[in-house]
Amino acid sequence: EDSSLVEEVTMAVNEAAQNAIEHAHDLAATPVQMALTRSDFRAIESKEGFEIREGNSRVLFYQKNQKSLGGKYARADYVHPLYNLKGNIITEDFPEDHPHHRGIFWAWHQILIGEKPIADGWSCENITWDVVETIPTIYAETIHLDNEVLWKSVFKGDAPEAIVREYSQIKVHRKEDTYRLIDFDITIFALADSMKIGGSDDAKGYSGFSLRFKLPADIRFLGSEKEVIAQELALTAGPWLDFAGSFDGLNNPESGVAVFSHPSNPGHPQPWILRKEKSMQNPAFPGRVPIPLTKEGIRFQYRLVIHADELKPNDIEKLYQAYGEEVETKKQKVERERCN
Repeated sequence: EDSSLVEEVTMAVNEAAQNAIEHAHDLAATPVQMALTRSDFRAIESKEGFEIREGNSRVLFYQKNQKSLGGKYARADYVHPLYNLKGNIITEDFPEDHPHHRGIFWAWHQILIGEKPIADGWSCENITWDVVETIPTIYAETIHLDNEVLWKSVFKGDAPEAIVREYSQIKVHRKEDTYRLIDFDITIFALADSMKIGGSDDAKGYSGFSLRFKLPADIRFLGSEKEVIAQELALTAGPWLDFAGSFDGLNNPESGVAVFSHPSNPGHPQPWILRKEKSMQNPAFPGRVPIPLTKEGIRFQYRLVIHADELKPNDIEKLYQAYGEEVETKKQKVERERCN
């Protein structure tokens, strides 16, 4: 009987101790940790990459693995499909007119070592993107995809070698009533000496952060003060533009995507390459003349505002001002440097 009593007491003590430990863990949980259980975001991994959803709504797909068209135009490290607020796909991949175009991407026509061209990231020539790691992190109000990518090229010998290291973050914000924010934060570092990057070697000079939308016939380019008319060469149109039109069909209200270029971006405000049909849209940098890409790196930041008809240019301007005033907190800086 004594041994049974001891066993019962021991079990009771152990159970009480376990309850105390679990309670302590609950008390110690940070707001972010507790928010994980309340978030509707999901990152669904497949062999091709990651799909981001909020609840049952698809937001975007990040292409992690190499993808090609019959062995041509192989690429990775881009977003497609991108969905609007009604769930319709608003980007294109491998379009017939420019099969090297792909959704939301960042690439440069001229990649040089010294004065020697070695690759064309825009046209997917002599370059591959090796996505070393993608880490999804879910918070209460956002979901992040943090990526480490090696750009590789054959420029000496027969085997591809890493020439650029990229760290990028794609941050999807919780949907508001009339819009959703998506942030792109991209830093590229040279892994070889005397590297340069440049735009197309012509008067247009396009390259950099690019968007291949599924353009409606009534597409308009709206700035903070007026509509902007597309032209052949790059034009000055301010730090943001709204691409508005019948993305959901002619019998539906107009919707759009505003593209913000952060004030800290090099070349701010970057000029725009705009096209009404069969092409991409591009806040172009650096233009035709290549610039050095050093081992200290170059950082680019952009924000997309996927919106419904109710969001007007004045509303978008307010959102841009808030974006430009965002200050990186010490905690965010530590987290970013840890990822890097």
